[in-house]
Amino acid sequence: MESPEQTHTAIYPGTFDPPTNGHIDIIERALRLFQNVIVAVSPNRRKAPLFSLDERLAMIRDATKEMPNLNVESFDGLLVSYVRKKKAIAIIRGIRAVSDFEYEFQMALMNRKLDLNVETLFLMPSQDYCYLSSSLIKEVSALGGDVSDLVPKTVSRKLDQMQEVNTE
Repeated sequence: MESPEQTHTAIYPGTFDPPTNGHIDIIERALRLFQNVIVAVSPNRRKAPLFSLDERLAMIRDATKEMPNLNVESFDGLLVSYVRKKKAIAIIRGIRAVSDFEYEFQMALMNRKLDLNVETLFLMPSQDYCYLSSSLIKEVSALGGDVSDLVPKTVSRKLDQMQEVNTE
């Protein structure tokens, strides 16, 4: 029997630079499986993000504001430590293609090695978003392409603002 303070919480970690409709789709799927979901946004300085951590947090919060039992937070450091701190039982990862699986599989095994109690669940997005990545969104947008139907409205506005600044 589960203790009163124990909940079925999952962590969906990522850089989310920027958040896409594929990310939102995975969040919705995770919320069907878990009582609580925490979207854990990493600063990930190695990737030189286009948007600041605060901007990414705000964009995800805006896009998910109607979703119950969802928290959006930042985290830094080892993911399994964050999962333990939040008393979560699983890590959620989105898999778009076989190429994603190899990397994600390695990460899941390392997380399991670090903590046997942490499970990783792989969720596939809708086929409408299987090709979608934040990197692709940034590239197409920077070249003037319309990505408004592939990202939440708040993200589309931010990308449009960046385009306006870059064309001045």
